[in-house]
Amino acid sequence: MNKIYPNASAALDGVLHDGMLIAAGGFGLCGIPELLLAAIRDAGTKDLTFASNNAGVDDFGIGILLQTRQVRKMISSYVGENAEFMRQYLAGELELEFNPQGTLAERMRAGGCGIPGFYTKTGVGTVIAEGKDVKTWDGQDYILEQGIFADLSIIKAWKADDTGNLIFRKTARNFNPPAGMCGKICVVEVEEIVPRGTLDPDSIHLPGIYVHRIVQGDHEKRIEQRTVRQKETA
Repeated sequence: MNKIYPNASAALDGVLHDGMLIAAGGFGLCGIPELLLAAIRDAGTKDLTFASNNAGVDDFGIGILLQTRQVRKMISSYVGENAEFMRQYLAGELELEFNPQGTLAERMRAGGCGIPGFYTKTGVGTVIAEGKDVKTWDGQDYILEQGIFADLSIIKAWKADDTGNLIFRKTARNFNPPAGMCGKICVVEVEEIVPRGTLDPDSIHLPGIYVHRIVQGDHEKRIEQRTVRQKETA
């Protein structure tokens, strides 16, 4: 089975449809599937729900899909640095389901493991708990969170072999492994495709059983907030 596609548009061919739920890896601009997001924009798919830690910035990441009004709902941990995300939410133009970061990651992982739900203390006594089932163990309350079962996962990795075994680079690992697990179809963009057998099995972060399509490409690698120290004078 050939998993390698020539470009992002080809890798998404036949997969996209209006109203779908997409799990996207990345944190801010770190490790985001930028090529696949651009291909979704160009495809014009609309009424999308994204499960993603945030929406990047206004003109990059999921932010480009907010600009074109292709996103109906975000399942996220925070609004981040995206002014258009904030504007649409406050204006009632965008639905937002807030999730604590750990809960969101676990919801994705649970979906990937076939677990429909789990109980957690995170969010008890806050607006996060509103409308959710509550159980008590040893005198402590826990709320029920549902696993995320996405129609599509889009993620970015550093290296892949042709079977889809993936290695992520340092902090770009972030939400990518759980996001990649929870989709019916997982499409990954990578910086490098290496020959089968060259990846150390103990170094693989996401096994190829989860990955259906692979595209290699060049990435812009923007920095969301560049912070530098003033040069010390002699």
